[in-house]
Amino acid sequence: MNGHEDGSVQGRRESAALSPPALSPPALSPPAPTPAVTFADLGVPDRLVAALAAEGVTLPFPIQSATLPNALAGRDVLGRGRTGSGKTLAFGLATLARTAGTRAAPRRPLALVLVPTRELAQQVTDALTPYARAVGARLTSVVGGAPLSRQTYALRKGVEIVIATPGRLTDLVVRGDCLLDRVSVTVLDEADQMTDMGFAPQIADLLDRVPAEGQRLLFSATLDRSVDRLVERYLSDPVVHSVDPAAGAVTTLEHHVLHVHADDKQAATAEIAARTGRVILFLDTKHAVDRLTGDLLSRGVLAAALHGGKTQPQRTRALARFKSGQVPVLVATSVAARGIHVDGLDLVVNVDPPADPKDYLHRSGRTARAGNHGSVVTLVTPKQRRATARLMSRAGVEPRITRVRPGEAELRRITGAQAPSGVPVLGT
Repeated sequence: MNGHEDGSVQGRRESAALSPPALSPPALSPPAPTPAVTFADLGVPDRLVAALAAEGVTLPFPIQSATLPNALAGRDVLGRGRTGSGKTLAFGLATLARTAGTRAAPRRPLALVLVPTRELAQQVTDALTPYARAVGARLTSVVGGAPLSRQTYALRKGVEIVIATPGRLTDLVVRGDCLLDRVSVTVLDEADQMTDMGFAPQIADLLDRVPAEGQRLLFSATLDRSVDRLVERYLSDPVVHSVDPAAGAVTTLEHHVLHVHADDKQAATAEIAARTGRVILFLDTKHAVDRLTGDLLSRGVLAAALHGGKTQPQRTRALARFKSGQVPVLVATSVAARGIHVDGLDLVVNVDPPADPKDYLHRSGRTARAGNHGSVVTLVTPKQRRATARLMSRAGVEPRITRVRPGEAELRRITGAQAPSGVPVLGT
């Protein structure tokens, strides 16, 4: 209640005390709660609503509530939301609903989802599979590092929805194994990262091959000039929805900068990695990832490496074992910054502070997903302090700054750090 309401209630009480009971005003009933918006309210078809319920998904996230009515109606949509905000179902349900009931001809998909990384392609495929099954739609992922023959075979049999990285899809299009002339819905997921990775020319070439009258759904954690160019060229009168603060930060995410001496950094990293629970450690280079992974294994910390130099089977295995909890520590380059969704991951560590604020936000987005709590910790040596302060300012983040040393209570309090066993373990 505000002050005015308190005064009104007080006045009624004084009046009731001076008047006969029969003249007392009737008690006011609290207003009825506003019913929660459901997927059915948004226009999602019954078969998909039933499939959502079977998966335990009953209420939409804000990005889904905002974009689904327009996307289901066939409008072009520009959606901006932090990674982990529910964008996959936002575009996935609309795409499945818009193509349901139509069978694709061989090599001619009906919908296309472009993503930046192999891991994200697999994640999107896995997330949409139960809903595709509910409406009889066929999905396939088309990514580099996987057998070309298997992808070609799936396309020749016919699939309604292709989830692809731009490079591999371009290869298949050039070979004539995938024709885009019947694509009615095109999705660009994580558009900013795709352009950051240099895919803009390939994306433009692919979109030029898609019928101009088709629907376009573009989703991105951040919007910059390169994404703006795609929007201006390929989206027609888009409906714009933004459901997160511009910086991409969330209140459930704590940001910590830990000032550490250069000589202490390796030991502090090992203690953080030895904590109870899973953690992702981000570094800048493949060599640094492999070196740290070897060091952790020698100290008794079970860890797996993930970077672009690994084969696809190696990457898939490392990620699967991390998600299942068999390996509690994933040491990765930024190739993994967007393609990973792990339930219950509450800590991300920047062993090497990223140079770009978008990289910082993308790495941070691996934790505190879907409103859950999480922390992102950045280890900073004295020579890195000034650059890191600029990075945080540009990212719109105000971190808590703490001086730490290995074995100290503050490092344990913030990260759950503990001493490694010292008994070497074998990598996986």
